Amino acid sequence: MAKQRAIWVLGTMSGTSLDGVDAAMVRTDGHEIFEFGPDAYRRYTPVEQATIRKAFGQWPGDPDVAAAAEIVETAHAEVLSRFSGAEMIGFHGQTLAHDPSHGRTHQAGSGQLLAEALNLPVVWDFRSNDVLMGGQGAPLAPFFHHACARWTRATEPLAMLNLGGVGNITWIDPSLPSPETSGTLLAFDTGPANAPINDLMQVRLGLSQDAGGALAATGRVDEKLVQAFLAQAYFHKIPPKSLDRNDFQPFFKKTHKLSDADAAATLTAIAAACVAKASEHFPRPVTRLLVAGGGRHNATMMAQLSQRMNCIVEPIENSGLNGDMLEAQAFAYLAARVAYGLPTSAPSTTGVPAAIGGGQISRP
Repeated sequence: MAKQRAIWVLGTMSGTSLDGVDAAMVRTDGHEIFEFGPDAYRRYTPVEQATIRKAFGQWPGDPDVAAAAEIVETAHAEVLSRFSGAEMIGFHGQTLAHDPSHGRTHQAGSGQLLAEALNLPVVWDFRSNDVLMGGQGAPLAPFFHHACARWTRATEPLAMLNLGGVGNITWIDPSLPSPETSGTLLAFDTGPANAPINDLMQVRLGLSQDAGGALAATGRVDEKLVQAFLAQAYFHKIPPKSLDRNDFQPFFKKTHKLSDADAAATLTAIAAACVAKASEHFPRPVTRLLVAGGGRHNATMMAQLSQRMNCIVEPIENSGLNGDMLEAQAFAYLAARVAYGLPTSAPSTTGVPAAIGGGQISRP
């Protein structure tokens, strides 16, 4: 295998929970992680959140997409301009719609515009090639998760869970050196995570989130609703599989009859129960579940996970990683892989027929 040069790459992530833009630097050769660099965060304002939210479910050319894309591009340019020393940028964009069953996915924001604004090559549009080849186009972080597991010197199978708007999980065998090798990874979306809770808080209380799970902690879980949710077809599908943020909106209407606290508790329990259900697909049991994303700050969510999982559940920081910046770091790592012509997804991570690369590179 040819040895690639290790480079500093600046990666970004703007998730479906719509809190803001994460940016982080990683020094990598596309195989190993050599060093983690500085990171930064740029919060979306309530007006910006509302503008992007209005475009959810829309495709290129639809009425509200241009306004959302402009906000995404402006916010990214602002936070990325704070950094120096990067040779390349990995720009995920903002997912507005995801429909792999019809061969399409939509992340708003132009990598070409950012390349010109920041005078650096930008790798972007990471998901389209995978979807066009018959894959789910998500999740894409698993190859990075494998590199992280090896960076921590793990030797036994473990799982990494990201709780953003949607939850996704990666089962990892770190004893195998290559992420595309059969048996190294299994990855898929677990189900809804923060998105329905955030939506509930916004609609009922005008708040962006249930901070720390405080409201859910005072409520009663409707366990019948939890079990009814898990009875849906998605949870019986064999992974890899992926979701759109709004795939379960009709079901969540059933929480309308619940009090604010009971609805928050039930939605939090649903997110955790989806993860426990997902663990049934693991090739081998794990002893550790490392949790990243905003959901790990939700004490009620973490308690629910510990209650429903048969392993240690802990924040990913316990392994020396940064749970707030993991996805931004992932797209830095993936950008290096794209630049070096390496695969970014495989049959066991997105269901694509063979290991393939994605992304396009725009230059200033």
